[in-house]
This record gives sequence, structure tokens and C-alpha cells, in this order.
Amino acid sequence: MHISIDGIVPVMLTPFTDADRIDEAGLERLVEWYLDNGADALFAVCQSSEMQKLTLDERISLARSTVRFAAGRVPVVASGHISDSPEDQIAELAAMAETGIGALVLVTNRLDPRNGGFEVFRSALETILKHLPSDLPLGLYECPAPYRRLLSDDEMKLCRDTGRFVVLKDVSCDLETVRRRARMTAGTSFAIVNANAAIAFEAMRAGSHGFGGVFTNFHPDLYAWLYAHREEDSPLIRDLAVYLALSAMAEGMGYPKLAKLYHQRLGTFECAHSRVTDYHPFERHWASADLLDHIHVGAERFRALIADT
Repeated sequence: MHISIDGIVPVMLTPFTDADRIDEAGLERLVEWYLDNGADALFAVCQSSEMQKLTLDERISLARSTVRFAAGRVPVVASGHISDSPEDQIAELAAMAETGIGALVLVTNRLDPRNGGFEVFRSALETILKHLPSDLPLGLYECPAPYRRLLSDDEMKLCRDTGRFVVLKDVSCDLETVRRRARMTAGTSFAIVNANAAIAFEAMRAGSHGFGGVFTNFHPDLYAWLYAHREEDSPLIRDLAVYLALSAMAEGMGYPKLAKLYHQRLGTFECAHSRVTDYHPFERHWASADLLDHIHVGAERFRALIADT
């Protein structure tokens, strides 16, 4: 089995009901919203999905449902190993591998929970690979929680040379690192996908296969248009790149609940409950409701400008 990752990869939210259960109907509408707004793949069961707060059964259910709702229209990748012990991680990953996802994403800080370095990473990777289906494509995710464990160049080459990996969600937030990794994987099926909005446009030009940051939960269509026009230059492109970078600064204002409040306004799902954000962003982050208005109005203006080009 082989999949190709190229384009906009939303890091999916998990809609909950008021009773704190996964909202299946809301999830189905959310998948449709992503697909209607330019998603080329879906990353389920990630940090934006609140995976550290989901039980294993919930993570498996979330992945299965996403695959079912996507119905083969785009690839679905999923992570979800959150434990410290290798035995528990193998059990989590083995269960996730059975959900029908197109690629199983390994979290770098789980492969080396205490940041022991290359040898620890290599040993953990070799152990996990022995327990996974040999035909299942894999990915890597430099998840910021519980700590951001960036890959070294040697670790990148190690993973590349297995021939198993199809995507890295790059959280280096550094343009030169993205550029170097893109050169390292050029000519292979291993796609580097940047997740930082501040460098999104330049990273696309430097070889990032699209974008996979948190603001794919607000305006993935604008990132998709920017990616399609990454080799061009115009005042509209430059202005859009700046707008996207500045909008994403709102991430610190109670994300992912802030994104859920936005989708509540859009009517994607009814409840903005979050297990990660245990407060209301509008109460703690002054004028954040007004900021959401500005983000929405700005996106609509850019959509109108793009339609006129």
C-alpha cells in the first residue's frame, strides 16, 4: 500500500457533545468542511484532536470514523501513541494500524521520552517497526507535547532509508531546517509538511509539501490557494501570507477551544467543549471574540479578492 501526501493537511479537532462524548454527527460535518475547503489529507488523532485526553478506545473510534466519513476521497493519517512504556505504545500503535488509516504517524517524543538521543531513538524505532504491518506506510510528528523532540539529520536519514515513511509533520518552525530536510528527502516519497504559519509561504517555496498547522481549522482554503500559487509573486500573495501568519498568532488564546468556538459560529458542530482548554477563551483572553470576527472578515475579503483574480 502506498499513499502520497501533498497539499493541505488539517490537524483535526475532536467535536464533543455536552455529555463529553465524541460527537459523531459533528465529526462527519467537520470532515465535510475540511474537504469542501481544500484539504488534501486529514490528520486525525493528533494534538489538535486532544489525543492526550482521549482513551485508547476513543482514539481508535475517532480514526475509524474519520476514515469512514472521508470515504477514500483523501488519505487519512493518524497518530495516537501517548504512553511512556514501549509495550503500551506498541499496543496503541497496533490497534491504530487496524483502523483503515492510510498511514500511521509515530510521535518523535514517544520514541525518545527522556530525550536520550540518536541511539535511544533508533532502538525504539527498530522495536516498533518489528511490531507493525510491513506494508503500512508511516509518518513522523514532532508533537510539541509533552515536549518538542526534533529529529536530527541522522534520524531523518535513518527514517528515510527504511523506505517506510511518507510524511513528516515538521514542527521545527525554522525555514532553514525545512529547506535542509526537503533537500534530504528530494526524489523520495517522504514528504516534509511544515506546521508553522509564520514561515508557511516561504516553506512551501523551499520544498514543504503543503501545510499542516493549527489554522487549517480556520481557513484551509486560503492555505490551499497559497500553495497552488507558491511559485508566483504578487501583492495579493504577499498580503495573504502576512494575513495567515498574523491570524495564527491567536493560537495562544485558548486553542483548541478557540477553534471550536469558531466552528460553533459556522454551524459545523453545536458544542465547543474541550478537555484541553478548561476555561472560556473569551473570558481569559480579552477581545478574543472580536479577534475571531476580524479573522473571519479578513478571510472573506481574501476569498473575494482571490475570486476576482
